[in-house]
Amino acid sequence: MNHARAERAALSDLFAQLGPDAPTLCEGWTAFDLAAHLVLRERRADALGGILLKPLAGYTDRVQESLKTRKGYPGLVELVRSGPSGLYRLPGLDQTVNTAEFFIHHEDVRRAQRVWEPRELPADLEERFWKQIRAGIRVFLRRSPVRVVLHRIGGGVAIGGSKDATQQVEVTGRAGELLLFCFGRQAHAKVDLSGDDEAVARLMDAPLGV
Repeated sequence: MNHARAERAALSDLFAQLGPDAPTLCEGWTAFDLAAHLVLRERRADALGGILLKPLAGYTDRVQESLKTRKGYPGLVELVRSGPSGLYRLPGLDQTVNTAEFFIHHEDVRRAQRVWEPRELPADLEERFWKQIRAGIRVFLRRSPVRVVLHRIGGGVAIGGSKDATQQVEVTGRAGELLLFCFGRQAHAKVDLSGDDEAVARLMDAPLGV
């Protein structure tokens, strides 16, 4: 089983365990909403645009609500569990596209609960996430108002954020935690931050991610 499938299976199990009303780190979304989002992402290509483009968000929201109504929570969870569909079935594409997606959303559910602990990730998964961070850091941190220096525990440095900023924040953690930080989960990522208090506060409030 590749990492994308492992994260998918674990998230599906957690969805089933917690139920539709469980909170998530996705603002305003319950587990029911997140399950519908994941199904929409893989099975409703016509509604994908609204995930990134605000003018199209209304249609995407309507499709997501329609999926909730038609499939119900158990049905959506089973669609998530059943695996990738469409283009995601192409060899290698599931692992490439879905590993980070399902890891992040798995943690969105885990870390929204009252009690949770960070997981020890396999070394090859940590390496995959670090490569993804280094390749995409300019995009992930493009809305940071400060310069950001990421220090990976185990080795590695990546720099992003505002090139013109006079303030700098250094963020240290494992690759999986740095990935969560770069995708807007700053308050829930297990990282250490070093810098001026004002700069740290500005970075923590920034809308990071794609």
